Amino acid sequence: MLSLRPRRDSTPATTKWHNKFEENLEQWPHLKELVQCYTTDWVKDDNKYGHYESVGPPAFQNQIYEGPDTDIETEMHLAGARRTKVDDTTDDDLPSTSGRQFTDVASDSAHSNDPKHFGQSPLPAYEPAFDWENERSLICGQRVPETPLSHGLKISVKVLSLSFQAGLVEPFYGTICLYNRERREKLSEDFYFRHTPTETQNIAFEPRGIFYLDAPSSSVCLLIQLEKHATEEGGVTPAVYSRKEPVQLAEKEKQKLQVWSQIMPYRESFAWAMVSLFDNSIGAVSGGSASPSSPLAPSISGSSHDGVFEPSAKVTLDGKLGYSSRSSVVVEISNLNKVKESYTEDSFQDPKRKIHKPVKGVLRLEIEKHQNDHVDLENLSESGSVTNDSIDDRINDSTYGKLPSNSLDGPQGSSSKWNSFDTKEISGNGSNSHGNPVTGPDDFQAFDFRTTTRNGPFLQLFHCLYVYPMTVSLSRKRNLFIRVELREDDNDIRGQPLEAMYPREPGASLQKWAHTQVTVGARVASYHDEIKLSLPATWTPTHHLLFTFFHVDLQTKLEAPKPVVIGYASLPLSTLAQLRSEISLPIMKELVPHYLQDMGRERLDYLEDGKNVFRLRLRLCSSLYPINERIRDFFLEYDRHTLRTSAPWGSELLEAINSLKNVDSIALLQFLHPILNMLLHLIGNGGETLQVAAFRAMVNIVTRVQQESVDDAERNHFLVNYVDYAFDDFGGRQPPVYPGLSTVWGSLARSKAKGYRVGPVYDDVLAMAWFFLELIVKSMALEKMRLFYHNLPLGEDIPPMQLKEGVFRCIMQLYDCLLTEVHERCKKGLGLAKRLNSSLAFFCYDLLSIIEPRQVFELVSLYLDKFSGVCQSVLHDCKLTFLQIICDHDLFVEMPGRDPSDRNYLSSVLIQELFLTWDHDDLSLRAKAARVLVVLLCKHEFDARYQKPEDKLYIAQLYFPLIGQILDEMPVFYNLNAVEKREVLVAILQIVRNLDDASLVKAWQQSIARTRLFFKLMEECLVLFEHRKPADGMLMGSSSRSPVGDGPASPKYSDRLSPAINNYLSEASRQEVRPQGTPENGYSWQRVNSQLSSPSQPYSLREALLHAQSSRIGASAQALRESLHPILRQKLELWEENLSASVSLQVLEITEKFTVMAATHSIATDYGKFDCVTAIFMSFFSRNQSLTFWKSLLPVFNSVFNLHGATLMSRENDRFLKQVTFHLLRLAVFRNDNIRKRAVNGLQILMRSSFYYFMQTARLRAMLIITLSELMSDVQVTQMKADGTLEESGEARRLRKSLEEVADAAKSPSLLRECGLPESALLEIPEKMTENRWSWSDVKYLSDSLLLALDASLEHALLGSMMTMDRYAAAESFYKLAMAFAPVPDLHIMWLLHLCDAHQEMQSWAESAQCAVAVAGIVMQALVARNDGVWSKDHITALRKICPMVSSEISSEAAAAEVEGYGASKLTVDSAVKYLQLANKLFSQAELFHFCANILELVIPVYKSRRAYGQLSKCHTMLTNIYESILEQESSPIPFTDATYYRVGFYGDRFAKLDRKEYVYREPRDVRLGDIMEKLSHIYESRMDGNHTLHIIPDSRQVKADELQPGVCYLQITAVDPVMEDEDLGSRRERIFSLSTGSVRARVFDRFLFDTPFTKNGKTQGGLEDQWKRRTVLQTEGSFPALVNRLVVTKSESLEFSPVENAIGMIETRTAALRNELEEPRSSEGDQLPRLQSLQRILQGSVAVQVNSGVLSVCTAFLSGEPATRLRSQELQQLIAALLEFMAVCKRAIRVHFRLIGEEDQEFHTQLVNGFQSLTAELSHYIPAILSEL
Repeated sequence: MLSLRPRRDSTPATTKWHNKFEENLEQWPHLKELVQCYTTDWVKDDNKYGHYESVGPPAFQNQIYEGPDTDIETEMHLAGARRTKVDDTTDDDLPSTSGRQFTDVASDSAHSNDPKHFGQSPLPAYEPAFDWENERSLICGQRVPETPLSHGLKISVKVLSLSFQAGLVEPFYGTICLYNRERREKLSEDFYFRHTPTETQNIAFEPRGIFYLDAPSSSVCLLIQLEKHATEEGGVTPAVYSRKEPVQLAEKEKQKLQVWSQIMPYRESFAWAMVSLFDNSIGAVSGGSASPSSPLAPSISGSSHDGVFEPSAKVTLDGKLGYSSRSSVVVEISNLNKVKESYTEDSFQDPKRKIHKPVKGVLRLEIEKHQNDHVDLENLSESGSVTNDSIDDRINDSTYGKLPSNSLDGPQGSSSKWNSFDTKEISGNGSNSHGNPVTGPDDFQAFDFRTTTRNGPFLQLFHCLYVYPMTVSLSRKRNLFIRVELREDDNDIRGQPLEAMYPREPGASLQKWAHTQVTVGARVASYHDEIKLSLPATWTPTHHLLFTFFHVDLQTKLEAPKPVVIGYASLPLSTLAQLRSEISLPIMKELVPHYLQDMGRERLDYLEDGKNVFRLRLRLCSSLYPINERIRDFFLEYDRHTLRTSAPWGSELLEAINSLKNVDSIALLQFLHPILNMLLHLIGNGGETLQVAAFRAMVNIVTRVQQESVDDAERNHFLVNYVDYAFDDFGGRQPPVYPGLSTVWGSLARSKAKGYRVGPVYDDVLAMAWFFLELIVKSMALEKMRLFYHNLPLGEDIPPMQLKEGVFRCIMQLYDCLLTEVHERCKKGLGLAKRLNSSLAFFCYDLLSIIEPRQVFELVSLYLDKFSGVCQSVLHDCKLTFLQIICDHDLFVEMPGRDPSDRNYLSSVLIQELFLTWDHDDLSLRAKAARVLVVLLCKHEFDARYQKPEDKLYIAQLYFPLIGQILDEMPVFYNLNAVEKREVLVAILQIVRNLDDASLVKAWQQSIARTRLFFKLMEECLVLFEHRKPADGMLMGSSSRSPVGDGPASPKYSDRLSPAINNYLSEASRQEVRPQGTPENGYSWQRVNSQLSSPSQPYSLREALLHAQSSRIGASAQALRESLHPILRQKLELWEENLSASVSLQVLEITEKFTVMAATHSIATDYGKFDCVTAIFMSFFSRNQSLTFWKSLLPVFNSVFNLHGATLMSRENDRFLKQVTFHLLRLAVFRNDNIRKRAVNGLQILMRSSFYYFMQTARLRAMLIITLSELMSDVQVTQMKADGTLEESGEARRLRKSLEEVADAAKSPSLLRECGLPESALLEIPEKMTENRWSWSDVKYLSDSLLLALDASLEHALLGSMMTMDRYAAAESFYKLAMAFAPVPDLHIMWLLHLCDAHQEMQSWAESAQCAVAVAGIVMQALVARNDGVWSKDHITALRKICPMVSSEISSEAAAAEVEGYGASKLTVDSAVKYLQLANKLFSQAELFHFCANILELVIPVYKSRRAYGQLSKCHTMLTNIYESILEQESSPIPFTDATYYRVGFYGDRFAKLDRKEYVYREPRDVRLGDIMEKLSHIYESRMDGNHTLHIIPDSRQVKADELQPGVCYLQITAVDPVMEDEDLGSRRERIFSLSTGSVRARVFDRFLFDTPFTKNGKTQGGLEDQWKRRTVLQTEGSFPALVNRLVVTKSESLEFSPVENAIGMIETRTAALRNELEEPRSSEGDQLPRLQSLQRILQGSVAVQVNSGVLSVCTAFLSGEPATRLRSQELQQLIAALLEFMAVCKRAIRVHFRLIGEEDQEFHTQLVNGFQSLTAELSHYIPAILSEL
């Protein structure tokens, strides 16, 4: 809409020219034009620069991303609680950039307020600081709105009071003006003030003087000149005011002065002072006030005054465009310099005048700096904020309150005082924060003289003359003053002058004359007065100034003194044309009529012999009268043409027009507006020749202005101001100018197109095309407004205007020609082409607001035809810019289609072109296209007009076809790079978010493949917006399941800080760092505060940001991120977290809609696998998500399994289920309770589905166990304690807790409630099902088996470093793992094989063989269960005999456990055979050959069934060898043992689980007791800490654990013997193993015994008669050889034998040994040698004399004396019988020995015989019967 703007720089009333002399301007059309040009209101098109009201972006919340080991949520709550306690009060008023207070951070209200959506929209999260202004400014060739020119500063001065030490009785007058003391010139006209000695000293109602300044500079000062009534001769002299002693005026003096001042109207100068406004330190640096640290100004002495006067004061107004909230400074000027005599302005700097006496008085001024009026409110709203940049920097500028104290006591001791306060209380018209004019009605706005010399167009109407009389040199002293008047002619001497003089009193009307001061008693009278007069619009040769010189007597005689005329001088106005700076005139003695004319001159009489004794200066200030002659000529010819007074062909006018080229640039610029108006007038309604000439002249002028003015903008601001504000198409007084303009330009363009020579002007037109196009548009807009203005009811929108056919055709042709130029010049790579392209785009943009859009679409489609398809990069770039500009139109969304039936034409074109661009080779163009899309969507999203859901839906539907295009050609999308993909995806999410369900269904209905692609895009969203913490190694990066990321830690989104983040960070960096006292969010800042002040961080965040962006920190974004200021880094994190969270939630929302629609089968997808959803869910779970996401995910998860459970649980989706179970278990480890509980619920939902769709949980159990085992490799289940040992980690504890909670029926309802599910969620019966199948007991079983696996894994991990040392424990932990993972054959086998390897390393061959058998058993069982293969249950029973662990029940679990990647595929006959052969090999290494035989028996059927005769023959060969080895073992004289066994008891709390337990260890057969002692003490000593020591109990008696010494750990190690199955344990004989049996036994033992001697009297050893024996039998859990090297003792029994039983047993044992040796059948008689050896050994031990002690000692102990009487007779009989039998067998043996020996053993035999005889003799003492027996 066009709106009228009051002219911002309407001329101050004090200067404005009113046509006082009622001249008729009609006869001067150019004057009329000028006056109109300066006085009419401006018309501005509000739509031109776009108008955008945005809603604020949604606030960011602190998103919480938990790792497994963090619980930020709780920490935040605690921090929040702490903070609220500390400061309840200040909390709310801290503004915060992150948009919200800290305390409610994780509240569940974090869900968006919009109930339809899960989270915030991703787009605002992506562009949190969307700044439309900024985005617009980045468009190539963007137009920037110009504010009407305003100049610098505005300063107001008000006189508060004047007081003298001597007292004040007479009135004082004064002037104040701006003065530049270096250039010695006045900068403004004088402001007059007066001070009368009234009772009250209040001058509050005095007007203020307002001065304008371009820029602060140290040479600018206020010049204050005081005057008073001329002093009476002989009266009170002004010297009283500068007396040294403080004396008041006497009463008499006061009266004299008062009376005199009433009768003497004329004044003389009294004193002057200069006040420097800007101190040197700030100097001419108009931009910067000094930085906060530097002092504002050095002391006064430091400022350089080459002038000699003492500065009386300095006001430091820092050079900032008014930001102060009207802070004023009160200045007391105390050193007023008294004047000796009259002076001219020039003499100020004259060194001779230095010695003035100071006046003892003070003048108080209030000086205030204002915001410049010109920047008014409307403008603020229209261009954003005018002082956008400067405001930020100014936050810490000092206001005047910080004026430097040192300037007050500088060495010159100036006595000026400063008071600084806020004038809010004082200023009558309130504080003006809104730029409403500050000036009161009475304020005097001093005219700024530089207006006339400034390089810029006149915008005000002023037309006046300043007269400065300077000196009159006479030959005698006079008291002289001058009267000045303006006369029309010189006919009548007594005629009245014109009322043209400006009065000195405010508010009075123009006067007829004006006076200067009186110069007292001077020959050369000097003046410094300024006389201002208003001029007539045009003047004749007779208009002149008349000066009258008066002398006045300053003595009172009888009446008041009368002035006397001395002479006259005159000056015609026509001399102004040749204005000289100084003029000297002669003084006439008197006037005669026609004194101006030459003939009259003769008669005149002159003073001082006609010398030019009167010197004066003139200053003409006029915007009506050009000093430049060519411009005057043009005006004159224009008048003649307009009034038709010149010849019709107007050749003079053509000449005048052409000569405008040669006008100098300042004059041209000053009269720019009127000249352009007049030329346009000629173009609008002149003849063709004139039109062309005027057009060419205009092009020339415009080009010159563009080139010669100071600013380098593409659109020169003088011209912009002209088009935007000043041009009003003649106020409708004549037809609009655009048809003429387009015709004349169009014909020029066509001639060029036809190949005529058009001269350089054509290129200039192209360069300045923007100006003419904008003129055409403005002219149309004005016409439209005037057409509709009167005939439209108020409040209705003006309808678009239909252009007339002819004009439109003309514009089309012009447009076409210009397009061709763009096309051709682009190819040459000329910059002009781009500018022209943007101008054409803006032309269409502007027309859209004015004319029928469909007419504009013609132009747009013309453009697109010229630039169709994928063009060269340069052209394509132009095309994008074109679209970017047009689509930025305010009404873009509401545009119609080209045909009435179509939707928005522009959006369809845009989508088409953007998509084309993404396929373009030029990468920068792709990026630009993506950016255009995002910016547009942001613009709609934040547009205050489109906040209703239906509007958002409409917009989404406009852009929806884009998604279709992407799905049709996905490779285009995949070829984009990450940043562009992100932009496109954010756009897609935004569109889909606002779509209704019906439209979404369309996207999914077309084909399965297309739906799949849609979800591929969703997955891309999750991948590209994943929020990765640096510490995400655990679980994510390292796990092989996570999709391959880009490198370990992708730099998230800030690839060199992507476009969106830049604005956000700049925004953030403006919020300067708060003082540390008020952290913005208590919690998070604490982490950064320590770094805030670190030296490497620059002072300001903006610097930090610029530094980060500009520096070439490594190409990686990671480095860039590191280099950011901590606060900015935190902002960056906040942004990334929110963005990631909102994207995930959005995708979740889409997925949920999809699943609901899929339930009704209304869309096209693969219902068998439902892969779209499974893929997305896998993607959700495998990424790091925010807490809000997990909270939203569970209800969706639940509903998906409710709707599609059967599909999701089917075999096809094994992989999906496995992933889900893995991630649920992973989340069950999290420290954050909210996440952990949700994982528990998720597991329960899976179990529920399992009950309903599988009828049992075995398969789910297998899956959970599999995933648990995978998780264990990722989770750290142990942690280091301080003493270096390991303990269970928090993760393991939390996992255990979660698994327990899964099966906790009591807690379940509250848990479901907390997680946002109905309490009955688990018990609900799915559709099509009838009964409730949920069973808590099954769940408990499942949870227990998982806990078992967890414990086994934990125990295994806790061994950690001990694994290598304590091989026993290591083997046990592998065994436990194997058992815990038994439900999953693969894992079961895996751990068994680990165990097998461990045993092989320890060389425990039998154990490792058992492991191999166990593995083979698992495989065979599975095969038997499947009826697959050659074995039957009997075979398995056979296998059990070897390895009891092979379970007998053959379950279907192995089959259930088939899960992709796991299961029966590995369970084949071949693998069973492989492990059987391994077992065979290992058993033979252990020399347990009988096992080998059994195993080969199992292998043979396989080979038989396969007819593998080669293998069979091998097997049988092996069997042969095996049986031979068995024979060899048996025939060996030294009985064969395959192992030694030891009982080990553990006592002591450092043994942890082993404490007070006994184990039987199976060791290799060569391990002796000492070896095992050493080995065990070595293992366990390492476990002792400083407070514990390790002892080994030396004997094998029973240990009473409670009586042991605390702090000591005990080991008791005893050798034990295995017990045969049928052995009589009660036998008193000593056990000799080889006696037990000769036949081959399976060497499987589960009972062991050992004997311990003891005495009843407490001594360990006694004589034979006291020596008892205890036999202990141990039962182990399981039998050896087992899967492990040690088995725990489950039961222990003991028997006791009395001493005599012991003795009998000992003797019987020896007898049996000898008899055994004698009776054993030998294979062949020839083989005597081994028999002889063993016989010799036994005999030697029995009858050799040395060892007689054995038998003899029994006799002496039991048969002699006292003991014999203690024995029962039965015992005595048995003892004697045993002895006799023993001797008989010995005798037999000696005989056999004799038969066997050869020569060499004769001697040995003789010894044996002698020994036997002596033994017999000894025994006969006790048993006389022995002799008869033998």
